[in-house]
Amino acid sequence: MRRPSSVVAIASLTASSAAASITDVCTTSNVQAALPANGTLLGIDLIPSTVSASIVYNATTGAGGMGGSTTNGSTTTYTYCNVTVTYTHTGKDDKVVLKYALPQPTDFKNRFYVAGGGGFSLSSDATGGLAYGAASGATDAGYDAFSNSYDEVVLYGNGSINWDATYMFGYQALGEMTKVGKSLTKGFYGLSEDSKVFTYFEGCSDGGREGMSQVQRFGEEYDGAITGAPAFRFAHQQVLHVFSSAVEQTLGYYPPPCELSKIVNATIAACDPLDGRTDGVVSRTDLCMLNFNLSSIIGEPYYCAAKNSTSLGFGFSKRQAPGSSTSYQPAQNGTITEEGIAVAQAIYDGIYNSAGERAYLSWQIASELSDASPTYNSATGAWELSIPSTGGEYITKFIELLDLDNLPNLDGVTYDTLVDWINTGMIRYSDSLQTTLPDLTPFQSSGGKLLHYHGESDPSIPSASSVHYWQSVRSVMYSNLTDAEALDALEDWYQFYLVPGAAHCGTNQLQPGPYPQSNMAVMIDWVENGVKPQRLNATVSSGTHASETQMLCQWPTRPLWRGNDSSTFDCVTDRASVESWTYTFPAFKLPVY
Repeated sequence: MRRPSSVVAIASLTASSAAASITDVCTTSNVQAALPANGTLLGIDLIPSTVSASIVYNATTGAGGMGGSTTNGSTTTYTYCNVTVTYTHTGKDDKVVLKYALPQPTDFKNRFYVAGGGGFSLSSDATGGLAYGAASGATDAGYDAFSNSYDEVVLYGNGSINWDATYMFGYQALGEMTKVGKSLTKGFYGLSEDSKVFTYFEGCSDGGREGMSQVQRFGEEYDGAITGAPAFRFAHQQVLHVFSSAVEQTLGYYPPPCELSKIVNATIAACDPLDGRTDGVVSRTDLCMLNFNLSSIIGEPYYCAAKNSTSLGFGFSKRQAPGSSTSYQPAQNGTITEEGIAVAQAIYDGIYNSAGERAYLSWQIASELSDASPTYNSATGAWELSIPSTGGEYITKFIELLDLDNLPNLDGVTYDTLVDWINTGMIRYSDSLQTTLPDLTPFQSSGGKLLHYHGESDPSIPSASSVHYWQSVRSVMYSNLTDAEALDALEDWYQFYLVPGAAHCGTNQLQPGPYPQSNMAVMIDWVENGVKPQRLNATVSSGTHASETQMLCQWPTRPLWRGNDSSTFDCVTDRASVESWTYTFPAFKLPVY
């Protein structure tokens, strides 16, 4: 139910939204009238006096969610109505600012689009849906997320968690923005209350986690969600960023960055042919794990010229990120050592406690060892400990509740310490940040479609993390079905794809493999036209096979090339490979989904 004045304000628009012009609808009075009446959306009290509406002509758009589909927004311009409105939560003296971009009526295709953010930031760009004829929105989450990242406000002070910001960042803000936005969209274009507005989410990294949060907690609101490399299982994921440093300190060896690079590149070269085609891409990291021994490359030489190096902060592959810094690296000349291999092997093996119980999985073999890169001390000529700030800040602020941007050192830290940190975060933020609820029945039963993908060689968020969540959903929702029956049931609404060689939310400089470029087109066809994908379209953007189209295999099938000269691979079932992706975590008493 909308405000009573809406009958008068939009009476002339109800026949057809296309009959109205942008100047007709993009007015403060029309937006105010289009807002849902207070009491319609429980707990949300909109403040009509805060509404602003202005026409933006010939604008380019944002790229949507991080790692989202490629659009032609860089060359195509759009005219839209830029709307802002504020609401408060019933009984609270807070203020949450929303902004929406509503396409001119002739461009509107009865869609609403939500873009994910990245790192500790929600998306502040409301224009990502324009390329799809969709209204779209963004929220400041009540903590001025347009200016602040969540980690800047998570503590009121030492020992005091800002739980309002935590729940808003975790899932609540985007869900509320979507509910308000869908209702506003119907009123803005003069649609009836029961008109269908197809609603989509797209994001990668934390944007992928945000998408999963919406599927898990606001499932009925969304028709389709595209979630790449989700940063869910938040406590495990963030502590994992400190794990490489803990391995180096525990083993007493800090491999020069050139040695780490040589280990990775030699692994890629050795494992590349195992998938049936030698193309610079390890399309089967499972076969690499099962058949390649890292110790076989001990003694191989490496050399790197002196350079200034960028510490990437969030562990993104070759992406500049907040918190990154530049430092000097001298020329490096040597051979792969037993100590270097021991470090790499321990990192790839994952986190265990002192009793030998697994606490978490790790990056796939052949993934770049970004978090392990040490710092060079020019005064001593030695390589020293470098703690990635993403993981370090999580521990100081979220676990120790100290307003510090990183851990100063790892003195006294053992693998058991890491496990304790994970356990604390898993319990403390179980209903806010972990984002691992495996029962997606409300989303599934309302007809929602989930397209989940992950770069197989992601060096920031392990691709096995996504596999484990898919397995959790399958085991919880279809425990009474056979494997074949469960797969048939799942693929009707939840499809998961590993992207061979891909890094974090993008292509990989070290492996010239494919990357999906048209996920939104695939999703729209699935939701609106009932065209269920069987495989996922991806394009190679560099290397010998640049411009090659590859149709990715839907998990749990795996690609196997037909030969070096082939442009085709089969999607095969390989039980041993699937088992290599399967983990349990006995270090914890609680289940880890």
